[in-house]
Amino acid sequence: MAMPMDYDGMRTDDASERTDNVDEYRRTCIDFVESISHDYEDWVDYYKLSADEDKRRRDGIRAIVTRTNQWIAKVAQSIKAVDVVMNDGIQKMAESTAGKPFEIGVFVNNRSGYTETNPGIIDVNVKASGREKKTKLGFHFQKTRFRIDSTCGAYIDENNLPIIPYDLMDIHLKLHVQDAKPRDVISFTVTVCEVTDDIEYDRRGVSTIIHIV
Repeated sequence: MAMPMDYDGMRTDDASERTDNVDEYRRTCIDFVESISHDYEDWVDYYKLSADEDKRRRDGIRAIVTRTNQWIAKVAQSIKAVDVVMNDGIQKMAESTAGKPFEIGVFVNNRSGYTETNPGIIDVNVKASGREKKTKLGFHFQKTRFRIDSTCGAYIDENNLPIIPYDLMDIHLKLHVQDAKPRDVISFTVTVCEVTDDIEYDRRGVSTIIHIV
């Protein structure tokens, strides 16, 4: 059974091909986000966590459902944008379900999770600290370092990445969205590993969604 933190797919049904009505598709995806959230809550049951940790993860999932569906309703202006927002929410639910065994945060304009900014080269600040271990940038999936899903051209510059292990990670990445237009949305995931002597012990991803204004 795959761990929630390993979610690496986008919704694969053909709903987006059956309609070109954005309002209708919004409603379908809002319902889908609510529905799939119960699967992640079932995972929380499976883990048999302490009461505090159980509540923390469930509260995280419910907050993500609310925020994702707000963005689907109010921010996304196209079927592609709805997909980006929905898949970002699913990714965030997987992350909340898996929990955060070590400290990690990803910030754009000093905000995490959801933010807005102008087109250009966006500074992404990644901070992390391990549990008596070091942390370093990891790979989201196999040879793919960053997960990126967007309505415009978007990429994180991988030249000269700061990939050494850190006692206290505080690094900056460059997200390129120079060709973005107002109302574009970009979702990306940065993965951080907890390591000792370059042996990976754990890893977690943190997803961020950006609304271009």
